[in-house]
Amino acid sequence: MRNFFIDHKVNLSIFIVWLFVISALIGMALGYEAWFIPKTPLNLLIGFGLLLWNTEIDNIKVSAALVIAFVVGMGVEILGVSTGVIFGTYAYGDHLGPKLLDVPYMIGIYWAVLVVITSFIARSIVNHWLIISVIGAGLMVFLDLFIELMAPRFDFWEFADVTAPLSNYIGWFLVAFPLLATDKRTRCR
Repeated sequence: MRNFFIDHKVNLSIFIVWLFVISALIGMALGYEAWFIPKTPLNLLIGFGLLLWNTEIDNIKVSAALVIAFVVGMGVEILGVSTGVIFGTYAYGDHLGPKLLDVPYMIGIYWAVLVVITSFIARSIVNHWLIISVIGAGLMVFLDLFIELMAPRFDFWEFADVTAPLSNYIGWFLVAFPLLATDKRTRCR
């Protein structure tokens, strides 16, 4: 019975994520970007809630990984926005919700979600913490390559030189790697 509930919970979560993504894509294709784009923080929060719902959050390792990734993510983003160090010179727009020192809280949540998800994906492929960390950090950089193309259009963030510099991708890898390496879940299967 427990497996039945877990399978249905996961399937329901996947359905909800796809429902939101497909609805947004259709809505934006039909010219309703102005309605959908400001809803991005809500969409990200729902995704985060579904991640929490499907994760054993009572596990101290998972809780610690989420908190550490949020704090480190916010910290490096605040440093990046205020100094241009790590990722290059950039600024956040207004469509990601409330901010702390010019960085939306959703970015910290985004870092936490990406660390957990990329760790999970990498752990499903290999079982060595170093390789898991490299694969997970690589996946995060790969995803960022695509997000950087859309971010300015949707007023999420924009780099001073319009396109993200190489330092952005190197910075992503260098920040993600230790977060994944210190995630104790990467050490066991």
